[in-house]
Amino acid sequence: MNNRRIAAFAAATLLAGVATAGDDALMEKSRNLARAFGAELKNELRSSLENGGPVAAIAVCRDQAPRIASQLSRSSGAKLRRTSLRFRNPGNAPEPWEARVLGEFEASAVSGDGEQPLEYFAREEDGTIRYMAAITTGGVCLACHGATLASEISEQLDADYPFDQARGYALGDIRGAFSVTWPAVSFDTGR
Repeated sequence: MNNRRIAAFAAATLLAGVATAGDDALMEKSRNLARAFGAELKNELRSSLENGGPVAAIAVCRDQAPRIASQLSRSSGAKLRRTSLRFRNPGNAPEPWEARVLGEFEASAVSGDGEQPLEYFAREEDGTIRYMAAITTGGVCLACHGATLASEISEQLDADYPFDQARGYALGDIRGAFSVTWPAVSFDTGR
């Protein structure tokens, strides 16, 4: 970890509650779950793009992303999800703590402090563990999330997501985050 990330980790942990000796391991476990979610989703999207193009990729985000999140949640005991300040699916709207962190991610990216992956980790007073890892907009993402979309993509998005707010991104923008929440009970029971 670089100093900025160490400082952010320490500040988030101290502000949110009491840090424990196992927090480094829990942060790494959370980070690995977010990476697994991202990697599996990216593989599904890559395959879909190769076989059906961007319109087919819309179905992956709509159908496969929730399946991947559910599977990882069941196997880990944590709640995994994607969220964004400009969400496509209202079910992915951020919880208040997620909205605050997403705002911090965006401010960090705008100020140029986002040279390393942006992440957040905190242990709440009740023992709940919260982790988020920013999702930045890559070149391939712009086909469905950019300012200018092909008509068939716009039509499919309009049909699937009538309340879509996830358009108009530029390369490198913070598009959202992977969110991991560990309930306090999972650590109290040794799960």
